[in-house]
Amino acid sequence: MTDSAVVETITPQRPKFLELLNASAATLDKEAGTCTLAFDISTDFCHSVNVIQGGFVTAMLDAAMAHAGFGLIEGVLNVATLEIKVSFFEPSLAGRYRAIGKLGKIGGSVGFMTAELFNEAGELTASASSTAKLVRAKKGLG
Repeated sequence: MTDSAVVETITPQRPKFLELLNASAATLDKEAGTCTLAFDISTDFCHSVNVIQGGFVTAMLDAAMAHAGFGLIEGVLNVATLEIKVSFFEPSLAGRYRAIGKLGKIGGSVGFMTAELFNEAGELTASASSTAKLVRAKKGLG
């Protein structure tokens, strides 16, 4: 299946919060093992005037990692975050962002992933690493 066909398959299953965060369609790079999501974050998601609340920054990073799992690991039905660590390097201010989720070591039921969040100027504002439970289709069922 082509990258664009995979994106078309996972896009209708996106959770509602991605619409709230103005996420655009994912792009996949199978060779690099990455999934990129774009976000346009308004001040509705900010504190201190225009600083995005950390939970929303975490959600953007987590979504990019989960989409990498769905889009790039064959047979995965669900990616459930077991543990996530986020590092905040700069304030993430209201505006456009690019979150790049990357697959790390992937096992049968557990996967390790990372993500980076870049502002419109290309500056890294936050990164994350995560351990996720991979729920796969049972053989013969899908």
